[in-house]
Amino acid sequence: MSPMDRPERWIYMGLAYALLAISAIAAVLTGDFSWDAFGLGDGAAPARETDLGEGAPAGEAPWGGPPWAGVPLPGVPGVALPPWPVPAVVSALWLIPIPWLHLRRDTRRVLVVGHYVVLLALAGAMAVQSAAFVVFASIGYPLAIALLPARLIMAGVTLTAIVNVATQAGPGAHATLPAVLAGVALPLVLAGWYVSGEHDRRRRLVDRLRTALDENATLNARLLDQARRAGVLDERNRMAGEIHDTVAQDLVALIGQIDAAGRAGHDDTRRHLDRAGELARRGLSEVRRSVRDLRPEPLEDARLPEAIGDMARSWADAAGVELRLEVTGTPVALSPDVEAALFRVAQEALANVAKHAAATRTGLTLSYADDLVLLDIRDDGTGFDPQTRSDGFGLDSMRQRIRSVGGTLEIESSRGEGTAIAVTVPTIPTTETP
Repeated sequence: MSPMDRPERWIYMGLAYALLAISAIAAVLTGDFSWDAFGLGDGAAPARETDLGEGAPAGEAPWGGPPWAGVPLPGVPGVALPPWPVPAVVSALWLIPIPWLHLRRDTRRVLVVGHYVVLLALAGAMAVQSAAFVVFASIGYPLAIALLPARLIMAGVTLTAIVNVATQAGPGAHATLPAVLAGVALPLVLAGWYVSGEHDRRRRLVDRLRTALDENATLNARLLDQARRAGVLDERNRMAGEIHDTVAQDLVALIGQIDAAGRAGHDDTRRHLDRAGELARRGLSEVRRSVRDLRPEPLEDARLPEAIGDMARSWADAAGVELRLEVTGTPVALSPDVEAALFRVAQEALANVAKHAAATRTGLTLSYADDLVLLDIRDDGTGFDPQTRSDGFGLDSMRQRIRSVGGTLEIESSRGEGTAIAVTVPTIPTTETP
């Protein structure tokens, strides 16, 4: 039940009782009621003229007999309507279920329609005896809208209008009622049926659209949740890659220098320990920088070619491997994400050479084309089978980084023949102000 249904149902019932009371008072004031009907008068009633006769002696109804004898039903010989106080009392009782029916107008339609028709019949019976009850009969208009199904609203309004017209028509006018029904009422009912049908169709369409919107909202919420989870997973992978490419690499180099110091003579020990201390300090600095913004420190003050060159020369000194560095094309400032990805891939590839390849020569080429940037790392080491799954994180991290900037990474290697890594990324210019 909607909040609007709570006061509305009582308003309709109150309106019906108000119209019934107004009609009854008007009927009494116009002389359409005699207390003799209840044994409270002196046996005389004022004469009145109606459409049913030419007049009658005082104390006698124009159709013959006392006023409480009822009104003969037009067109039905031998049948008389009871005096209007009787149907008025019945109508007052009949109005009581209106709030209950209003709440169930969509589930008890047959009961609601039957109640409405009986109420109009009672109003019509009273209006035949006193024109004042035409006011009460007009309650059929708002109740038709409030209670009847959409397809029957126009039929209820038309039926109410017919009751009002028919009860006020003279005997000679009853022959024209079929013409009124055929010429006016029937088209109105058919039009109301069609319009209501269109209304129902549009309402169902709106309900389906509302359901679709709810489903879309649910689906959108699910997609947002999945996107959030994917973002969390990507961020975890990115963090893992950053830690692997910074702290892990420096720790590996630090361990190598400590091992070399243990095997070296007195003069070389100092050099290896100094190198180990430098690596430790650099690792600590990288950790602090990663906590701040996770952007490679060499790219803070230099562009990609210079940063890769410094990193490669430092790596060659520490690893003791000959390195040939070449930059071709015209370097352009790239997006920070692209430069960071290429730098980390070069760093990881050289770290893998130092750890696994046992190479004597290494080559690194950075090429700038029109709309692509290419990075190639080659070595003459032991090589490996790229199809063999490994437990290391380095290769997966490299692939994820390159995919994140829309590039590709290919690995060519075989055992005993070295390894070549080819990276291709689109040229995405930087948006930073130089």
